[in-house]
Amino acid sequence: MPLLPGNPESVFTYGAPQLKFGAGSSAEIGYDLGQYGARRVLVVTDPGVAATGGPQRVAEQMKAYGIEAEVFDRVHVEPTDASMKEAVAYARETGPWDAIVAVGGGSSIDTAKAINLLTTNDGELADYLNPPIGAGRAPARPLNPLVAVPTTTGTGAESTTVCVLDVLDLRVKTGISHPRLRPTLAVVDPELTRSQPAGVTAAAGMDIVCHALESYTARPYTSYERKRPEQRVPYCGANPVADMWSERALGLTARSFRTAVRDGDDMTARTEMALAATFAGLGFGNAGVHLPHANAYPIAGQVKDFHPDGYPDEEPMVPHGMAVALTAPEAFRFTFEAGPDRHVRAAELLDPELDHGGDPSEYLPAALLRLMRDIGLPNGIGATGYTESDVPDLVAGTLKQQRLLATAPRDATEEDIAGILTRSLALW
Repeated sequence: MPLLPGNPESVFTYGAPQLKFGAGSSAEIGYDLGQYGARRVLVVTDPGVAATGGPQRVAEQMKAYGIEAEVFDRVHVEPTDASMKEAVAYARETGPWDAIVAVGGGSSIDTAKAINLLTTNDGELADYLNPPIGAGRAPARPLNPLVAVPTTTGTGAESTTVCVLDVLDLRVKTGISHPRLRPTLAVVDPELTRSQPAGVTAAAGMDIVCHALESYTARPYTSYERKRPEQRVPYCGANPVADMWSERALGLTARSFRTAVRDGDDMTARTEMALAATFAGLGFGNAGVHLPHANAYPIAGQVKDFHPDGYPDEEPMVPHGMAVALTAPEAFRFTFEAGPDRHVRAAELLDPELDHGGDPSEYLPAALLRLMRDIGLPNGIGATGYTESDVPDLVAGTLKQQRLLATAPRDATEEDIAGILTRSLALW
């Protein structure tokens, strides 16, 4: 357990982008950009989303408002330092740009955040990466308006102040975190999620679930030592406002997640999952996430030869939401003692029909396992290619995620993390 502070924090912070939600909302982006004075805009997307025609329609609709838009469609799904450098170089060579519009999943939105940062500020990507991997430099100048238009339901990247990427040489996932990275406007149009394959809906939807669960069970903001104003960071710990969003997100996923995976044309389920993703992002983007996300970064970064359904098949990957989910049952068994009431309440919200007999510490893992089996997730990290001999390298990768581990409600040692990963090799 984290030690009780001698001078406890009494202040929590909350930040969010402007939000426009609903079917057809993406058609209004040209008007919205006009309010920011934008005349030349870069639309950022990946090849798969570009193939749906959505980003091109968004760009075309801007013309009615006197805006020139160009589409960059070479975002790498699960972006790397190399792919982000390529995107930044393109934007610098073809700029200047008045605004950036990201149309796609978290990969496109995170890449757009990096483009926005590095076309408005000096330096290179490594200067801004979180320590100990990068220098943790803060942007010196304001960024341009960034409009985030998610086409997947899960990442919450449209609400957050972080961008996540793989550092290829180190085989580790890390990110950049600063309040200026938060999108100016999130435009959530459920119609754009209709083309999301079932495998993507399942993996990305588990990201929603874990965002809500991790922020709800995070260290309370009052458990930290009091900070000076200049020390405050976006992830401030569980707090009443973030709790509200997390609870609503869990309720919506309980009702609609399985349906959205089973029937992608069910627009009621699609809309509720888009709303759940938005709510969860508004929660964890302020409270923070912890152990499942810390474990997920090396699981994704050290992938061997796993090719998930619904994703590009050119190279192996463990999608982010899947990587988060695969250690979540064991992680929440470990954190239960730090907040039993929170874990029980979260289980009730996620699975209202759950049998509440037996050991309360098993309620949340049981709810997660039942959901994961229903939507077709792999049976543990072993099913994605890992063995017990890989655990030490995975532990080393998790320990690099100190920003996330600091949010955990219970301190995890190297041995604790190894145990969580080992027990997650097979879940059922």
